[in-house]
Amino acid sequence: MCERHGNYMQNVEELISKSRRTFLKGTSAAGVAALLPMGIAAALQPNAAWAAGTTLKATHGTGLCNLGLFLVKKRDLAKVDGVELDFVVTPSNADIATLFGAGMVDISMIPYSNFLTLYDAGAPVKIVAGGGVEGCMIVAKEGIKNAADLRGKTLGTFQADTLEVLPYDYLKHAGMTFKDVKVRYFNTSPEMAQAFITGAIDSMCHIEPYASQAVASRKGSSVISDGTDLYGKGYSDCVLAVRTPLLEKNPAAVKAVIKALFLAQSQAEADPESALKDTVGTYYKTTMEATLLAKNKQPVEIDQRNQTKFILARGQSMKELGYIKKLPDSKAIDWTLLEQVIAENKPLYNVLKLKSAAIA
Repeated sequence: MCERHGNYMQNVEELISKSRRTFLKGTSAAGVAALLPMGIAAALQPNAAWAAGTTLKATHGTGLCNLGLFLVKKRDLAKVDGVELDFVVTPSNADIATLFGAGMVDISMIPYSNFLTLYDAGAPVKIVAGGGVEGCMIVAKEGIKNAADLRGKTLGTFQADTLEVLPYDYLKHAGMTFKDVKVRYFNTSPEMAQAFITGAIDSMCHIEPYASQAVASRKGSSVISDGTDLYGKGYSDCVLAVRTPLLEKNPAAVKAVIKALFLAQSQAEADPESALKDTVGTYYKTTMEATLLAKNKQPVEIDQRNQTKFILARGQSMKELGYIKKLPDSKAIDWTLLEQVIAENKPLYNVLKLKSAAIA
């Protein structure tokens, strides 16, 4: 567990600062290795991935919103267009943002909130597609049924995450603040879920499939908010963000990934059980039963053009939380390549069950 805010912003700002000084070009492989855990350092050497042309380094989260990207990797769905993904596994959720912000990976399936911290800090990154929607759950022990019941209780979450924004907005809507609860920050999804299951914390905001597993494992617990009560149906959780140097150098590779994500979404919608069998154990550290129970609560939705205003509006909460200094502008999001992929792959797009109503 971490204290309030911990070193999150310091890590983000330091790594982005290094990126501005051409971090990878100006630092030896040995120097990079000294700054990072051994597993990450080994995965990143020797060069920035975009220089390799068609092998893109990527980071990802742990929720069902990442299912599309996991299927792209597992099933080599972008390979037909000459692109392969090389996942860089991070030891904690916070490392996803810092590595992406520093330019050590090309693309990231990342919570929109983490993206906003990087954009505000000046990292050359843009949102180019969606990932998953809904699935952020405030789970509480027996006896806690609403915001008022949370007063004085412990709440687990992650820093600068959508899982911090939801409980912040939830409490604010009830006339409360984080000062009314005892916030505890965690590093990984399994760690936080286990803390709730064993009774170390009273409540948590978590993603699927971990939220469903926790409710099933702790007697009397329940979901007191799934986000739709506050934000409405189809709210964004994670998005596909890309480094602008990659967008400028190789937009075709980015389009290949977006197309592969659409294909992954279609496969997950057509045969969800098969999609989960390919990812549970490898990517989801939960039981198959818990994941099947959660599969409809955090679906893949790559076309999130109708979530533009929602994502930008959450900047206000991020600013109030102290993670960003100014509200994000529309330049943070660019759907151009996504729209090109849709136009070039109409039959694939038309079979998708979930998609934006922005453009027919």
